Amino acid sequence: MAVEIERKFLVCGDYKSSARESSHIVQGYLNMDKDRTVRVRVRDDKGYMTVKGPTNGVSRYEWEKEIPRDEAAGLLALCPAVIDKTRHLVDYGGHTFEVDEFHGDNAGLTVAEIELSSEDELFEKPSWLGEEVSHDRRYYNSQLLLHPFKEW
Repeated sequence: MAVEIERKFLVCGDYKSSARESSHIVQGYLNMDKDRTVRVRVRDDKGYMTVKGPTNGVSRYEWEKEIPRDEAAGLLALCPAVIDKTRHLVDYGGHTFEVDEFHGDNAGLTVAEIELSSEDELFEKPSWLGEEVSHDRRYYNSQLLLHPFKEW
């Protein structure tokens, strides 16, 4: 079983000058309930299908497979709404932070995620890393579709 251990933080400073890579992501959800989400994503020229289980602490089951981009685009058309964002990869202190800059109804929101090998793994925090929001469901991408940042 693949387990994702991820912590999430708001961003409050300049990270872009340190980004080594950026990509455009459009994603939607074919299923969103408390026990599982089924996500389809187009990231630049690739497609992905992901299934995530319920969150336990900062851990959750995750299964992801690359699928043809055109199939992912077709599945996105079945989604009632999509998340549009730019992902910036920023290396810092031996880890890679995935910094998501949201667009559309979630414009103005920027969140950084870091994947860890254990829930208690220590990591160095860059100066632009703000408040931790790992346990705040409002910041889950699936929840941002239901309650966009512009409505907060």
